Amino acid sequence: MNSSPLPFPPSAIRDLRLRLQESIGQIVVGQANVVDQMLMALLASGHVLLEGVPGTAKTTLCRSFSAALGLDFERIQFTPDLLPADVTGTQVLDRQTSNFVLRKGPVFCQLLLADELNRAPARTQSSLLEAMQEKQVTIEGKTLPLPEPFMVLATQNPIEQEGVYRLPEAQLDRFLFRILVGYPDRDQEISMLEVHSKPVSKPSPICTGEQVLMFQKGIDQVFCAKELKEYVIDLVRTSRTHPDLVLGASPRAAIYLLKAARVHALLEGRSFVTHADVQAQLLPVLGHRVILRPESEMDGQTVSSIVQRLVQTVPVVPTSSS
Repeated sequence: MNSSPLPFPPSAIRDLRLRLQESIGQIVVGQANVVDQMLMALLASGHVLLEGVPGTAKTTLCRSFSAALGLDFERIQFTPDLLPADVTGTQVLDRQTSNFVLRKGPVFCQLLLADELNRAPARTQSSLLEAMQEKQVTIEGKTLPLPEPFMVLATQNPIEQEGVYRLPEAQLDRFLFRILVGYPDRDQEISMLEVHSKPVSKPSPICTGEQVLMFQKGIDQVFCAKELKEYVIDLVRTSRTHPDLVLGASPRAAIYLLKAARVHALLEGRSFVTHADVQAQLLPVLGHRVILRPESEMDGQTVSSIVQRLVQTVPVVPTSSS
């Protein structure tokens, strides 16, 4: 395997995952899979859309996630009257000097919670596009870099339709994962009552922003054979010609799919990618990017079944290192 050596042992990511689960599990019960996907997205330098009904601890989960990883956290409550300048910042007049000075908005942080993102109109939603894709913000012609690492965790309620604005495909495509946050099971809800019967404290940091950056920079060093890269492209290209889909996956989806597969390999304690890593991340990466034809949806087809068919359709070619 001709790859550059990782700047950390492969087991370091798995150890981080275990410590993170333990830390957050003391505050948020029953969301271990969600925490795993959030960690994967962060290490892959991606963003996450959390979708779930109210009361499933999405905001608490995001706060605990940032505190446990030692990241600077800001929260924006998106509303219909929120302006782009409320997100990015603006120039304000300093009365003492009579000069305009830059007042930075809450987007200048390491982990931004965009709460109920779909409550804001397209104009305000678009203020995050440059930040999510290029890790920078342009304010009145001046481009400013954002702190590193930078991640957006956005939430939306899939049930309520009053006073909300649908996220456009261009914005959905910038999220690495869309994670469905469901209800915990019965035993977990009982445990939740025990947890909240006493004062809830913030988790102690188990990591720092500098360590997260080191992990992010090492992700691309995880070995991936040429045949596996071709497999990723074949999956994405096949989705574009699938008869049940109006819109297939974008080239950005292929980039994210490979990154997610590399992180998944590290979570399994390996420094190389397998076909199983790619297949495990196919639905989380493609689920919110592809659009079903209305007639296919009426016939009972789902995005999950389509993605499963992609796995069955695209041949698995043995790698030269197998």
